[in-house]
Amino acid sequence: QVQLVESGGGSVQAGGSLRLSCAASGHIYSRKCMGWFRQAPGKEREGVAAIYDGTNIAYTDSVKGRFTISQDSSETTVYLQMNSLKPEDSAVYYCAARSWCTPEGAITGTYTMNYWGKGTLVTISS
Repeated sequence: QVQLVESGGGSVQAGGSLRLSCAASGHIYSRKCMGWFRQAPGKEREGVAAIYDGTNIAYTDSVKGRFTISQDSSETTVYLQMNSLKPEDSAVYYCAARSWCTPEGAITGTYTMNYWGKGTLVTISS
């Protein structure tokens, strides 16, 4: 069983930065594909960024150039560095995992993520 625990959320002003962390445990081959998703009030959940096998990466268009997903060498923690934050980035951010994916497919929902964390709240004020 895979467990995911997010941390690093908070409240910042527009233009600021936050770094989210996702601590992952459990069978490593069940979580080779890791992703960050977000859900704002009244909106559907959307894929933000995904990483597969530590090297293949994809981002949704709205965060390209501002967000960076990365993973430590032990594949136990996935990070989401968020810069130049905007009020529309406000949401609950979730970490998710599955055994295999293309990062683009994880973001678009082609691949259903099997494991989810409980989320961390990000609030950006204007």
